[in-house]
Amino acid sequence: MTCHTHLLRLNAAQKYKPFTYRPFPTVVPCRQSLVTFVTLAAPSSHRPAAPACPTNPARLDKIRSRTQQLAGHLHSTPQPIATMTTLPVSEKGYHSKAASQYTARRIGAANTLEHRVFIEKDGVPVSPFHDIPLYANEQQTILNMIVEVPRWTNAKMEICKEETLNPIKQDIKKGKLRYVRNCFPHKGYLWNYGAFPQTWEDPNVIHPETKAKGDNDPLDVCEIGELVARPGEVKQVKVLGVMALLDEEETDWKIIVIDVNDPLAPKLNDIEDVERHLPGLLRATNEWFRIYKIPDGKPENQFAFSGECKNRKYATDIVRECAEAWERLITGKTQKGEISLTNVSVPHSPDRVDPGKLNIAKGENHGPAPIDPSIDKWFFISGAPSG
Repeated sequence: MTCHTHLLRLNAAQKYKPFTYRPFPTVVPCRQSLVTFVTLAAPSSHRPAAPACPTNPARLDKIRSRTQQLAGHLHSTPQPIATMTTLPVSEKGYHSKAASQYTARRIGAANTLEHRVFIEKDGVPVSPFHDIPLYANEQQTILNMIVEVPRWTNAKMEICKEETLNPIKQDIKKGKLRYVRNCFPHKGYLWNYGAFPQTWEDPNVIHPETKAKGDNDPLDVCEIGELVARPGEVKQVKVLGVMALLDEEETDWKIIVIDVNDPLAPKLNDIEDVERHLPGLLRATNEWFRIYKIPDGKPENQFAFSGECKNRKYATDIVRECAEAWERLITGKTQKGEISLTNVSVPHSPDRVDPGKLNIAKGENHGPAPIDPSIDKWFFISGAPSG
């Protein structure tokens, strides 16, 4: 790593201000987190004598400690606005105004029926479905995303709608844990896969363009940034586009987003930017959703709009529609069915509870259980397009 310094000069009011200068062509490498001090060349007659090097060990330790503090200050990366967790208060009152820290509380070993990932806000368990605000800034251009499945993994993890506080758990079918198969050339999920909080695809509403009802889940999200996330991580993302998967006569929207802290995020602002900077990703996404159930003996999935990925504006409208549907659900205006609406922070919800009355198990630190080696098998689907 290369260290650079900020040179300061003192003005007449004895206040420090930044001093702009042309750096020397010689760069001094640092092996540790220390500050490199550079002195501007001055006439020899005005150069101060070099200070004597202290030999007192206590004095040296103090200097080293202070130097490391300065180094951390000078080399720290400013946090962009997108990572802020202080959220606006909406007109409906359910956005938290206080800064929050979301963490994951893991119970049981991964790849077991007992495994759960609860989300905590400042150490208190919350519902990722109901308690985490959808929007992460006042302009509503940055959204919170709950990661369910990290990229390249196969376990079908999802927010459990039926259990109290909606923990993330692995989906189960006929008493067995579900995994997605590897359809050549793909390995597991292609993106960090998850959901938007405070959204719901209403199964009572038929979309006028897809001609299919909602799938009764929070909105699905595909985050296409370069980092592999963790289950239960809450990311701040921006919307780029949306695909409309038709899954068993239900509309299953797939919102395409990118982490606002990703290096490519400034260049990706709409769906056409994705193809420009990440060529082939949208085609691969369409292919993945179309064929991923075929190894389990199911037919390929279909898409609305002939598989076209709609743009950011269209996707943003879908997000707002699903946010309005969630509000009807959480306020009791829509029948909840088997969905657990238990929450700890939505003031206008009849299902709000005191978090102190919830009995959520303490976190555990178990390693993952072994997975059947057959999960890593590659399936070659003849119907998959080659280009």
